[in-house]
Amino acid sequence: MGMPSDLGIVDTMIGFPAEDFKQYDFIREQLKDGSDSFDFPVEYMFKNVPKELYGVVDPISVTLHEMDRFGIEIGLIGVGGDVSRKALKDHPDRFVAQGSVDPNRGMDGIRDMVRQYEEFGVRSFGAFNAGYNPQVGISDPLMYPIYAKCVELDVPIFSCAGVPGPRFPMWPQEVRLIDQVMYDFPELVFVTRHGCEPWEDLAVKLMLKWPNLYYSTTAFAPKFYPQAIIDYANTRGADKIIYGGYFPMGLSVERIMTDMQSLALRDEVWPRFLRDNARKVLKLD
Repeated sequence: MGMPSDLGIVDTMIGFPAEDFKQYDFIREQLKDGSDSFDFPVEYMFKNVPKELYGVVDPISVTLHEMDRFGIEIGLIGVGGDVSRKALKDHPDRFVAQGSVDPNRGMDGIRDMVRQYEEFGVRSFGAFNAGYNPQVGISDPLMYPIYAKCVELDVPIFSCAGVPGPRFPMWPQEVRLIDQVMYDFPELVFVTRHGCEPWEDLAVKLMLKWPNLYYSTTAFAPKFYPQAIIDYANTRGADKIIYGGYFPMGLSVERIMTDMQSLALRDEVWPRFLRDNARKVLKLD
């Protein structure tokens, strides 16, 4: 059987069409090869980026429409910007908040984590280690106060892992670095984002090893999910693989869900992948 309907999908990475593409300026500042001229800094990797939606009058309605079309009940969104904050306020049944972290800010960054938690009720934090300026490795000591605060607040961290799409160095996101973090913070719930390639086999091995380590499928159309991840989801990893999209950053929801129809998952895996694992990690039940 293919993908079932009426599950009440939880999308662990969704957003709203922005007014323009200035939100990517923090990435452009680090680029040296000319890709800083792209509207979307990793546009070379994606076909049909839904750029036509950027600048719409009511971006929240656009995202809700796409969610309703494809059975997405809840979306995990960042708390940066007025649009996201309005969505959280006006539609608390449809959106849950994810905070941001910056290891280069020291204790000011930790205090800001607490502020986001108290003000927006964030259910998780997101990290982009290759994107920090200067870059900071996943297992760098600068990250440890962030991990400790996540444990204290009892929320997971979603962290990009693997070769980054923007054309800057990959070393901060090598999957092997996660091993030390999980050893030092056994209570931390750590969810990888953006593929873990080319170390997806290592990611599987680490998920077998560490009970609080998960993998989300963000930034990939299902057609390109790594085979090692599909195989793991269908066997010992049914409770470890979490759906995450990439709308409107690089993929349309229609593209994702069209590809999803051909994804070779076992019947019993679908609800865990599309809903249950995310609800558990984000404590939505």
